[in-house]
Amino acid sequence: MDIEKILEENNVLKTGHFLLSSGLHSAKYFEKFRILENPELVVMFGKMIAEYYKNKGISIVCGPTTGGVIIAYEVARQMGLKCIFAESKPPEAGRVIRRGFTIPEGAKILVVDDILTTGGSIKETLDALKSFPGKVIGISVLIDRSSEAIKFNEMVPEAEFFACYKMAVKNYEPNNCSLCKVNIPLQAPGRGGKK
Repeated sequence: MDIEKILEENNVLKTGHFLLSSGLHSAKYFEKFRILENPELVVMFGKMIAEYYKNKGISIVCGPTTGGVIIAYEVARQMGLKCIFAESKPPEAGRVIRRGFTIPEGAKILVVDDILTTGGSIKETLDALKSFPGKVIGISVLIDRSSEAIKFNEMVPEAEFFACYKMAVKNYEPNNCSLCKVNIPLQAPGRGGKK
């Protein structure tokens, strides 16, 4: 299966000059909502993740809001498991697991998110899970666009990482962006277009 072709055909993978939610700039952008709006794509990627972890003894799937919840739910549905989610907790930083979700002692948890750039939402989800007795044994994403390996094993040493698709994309600090230096217009997808 040619995942890159699928991403291009569904207008997920874009090229230009983009402001990411992390505040970094990039020449590549993955519009996750072109996946999340398409049930066939969600099922396809959910199946890849579910198949990868099917013999790992997973008992609960957890995803960060917003996009991660949709993918986590589909993975849980395909695996016949419960899905919980980690919500942002404004005005504070971080995430929290609430709404009466419980994790039994000894539960093996799979954390699922959409796009991995800096790992921030996954790290916040792992922090939120620390107050529960379960154990994270897997971390998975639809797309890993990180330019360097994110060291989740420092937080959860036993967790096995899986990405449906990997493309290392260079990101730039706004004050040192080579795209800005050549005056390529900055786009802010999800924020109303151009910056």
